[in-house]
Formats: sequence, C-alpha cells, structure tokens
Amino acid sequence: MATDTIADMLTRIRNAVAAKAPVVDIPASNQKREIARVLQEKGFIKKFVVVEDGKQGILKILLRYTNGVPAIQGIQRVSRSGLRMYSDVAKLPRVRNGLGYAIISTSKGVMTDHEARKENVGGEVIAKVW
Repeated sequence: MATDTIADMLTRIRNAVAAKAPVVDIPASNQKREIARVLQEKGFIKKFVVVEDGKQGILKILLRYTNGVPAIQGIQRVSRSGLRMYSDVAKLPRVRNGLGYAIISTSKGVMTDHEARKENVGGEVIAKVW
C-alpha cells in the first residue's frame, strides 16, 4: 500500500508514458481527480473518466501522444508527505522557464502556477509537469 498516493499516481503516469501505454488506471480520490483535470486542461492528457467499482473508484487516464511522442515529457513530485513544500505567490516555481507547469493546491482549488499568479494565491506545490 502506498503512503503517498499522489506520488503513486505520478509514478504510474510516468511508467505508462515510458511504456507508451494508451491508458493508465489509478485508484481515484478527489485530489487525484483535480490533478487529472488540470492535466487535461493544459493538454497533457486526452481525457479522464472515473469508473465506479463499489469502492473508491478507478481513475482511467487516456494519455496524449503526437506521432508517437508523449505530451508529458516529465512529471515530478515536489511536496511529499515527509516534507511539505508551500510557496507564497511571489515565490511560486517556474518550470522550464514557463514552458512547463507547477500544479499548486490553493485555498481556491487545484490550479497551475500561472493561474495561481493571476488569482494572487499561494499554496502547496504538488508537482511539476513539462
């Protein structure tokens, strides 16, 4: 059993991209749904659906490829259960000089670092995607 479920989700996505798998299945949770929503809005995945199985549900993520090249070149966990990383709006990280996104959990919901700067909120830096 994984203690850090978000890191498990990111690792499953990373492994599926490396294996060029079209779909990856992840145990669902509200925060994972929000992370998948952000990934879909930014074009890193085609879409995601939640399949109810009578327990917590399964998050099916359809990965995006263009001519065999994955849209997700890299995905990395920043804040961990042992070391939480919080950032105010002035110190939000820039990923690959603005070409990537940092996924931030704020008081206004899960959003990218670009959106957090526009909303003028900081929060927990969950992951980086490029």
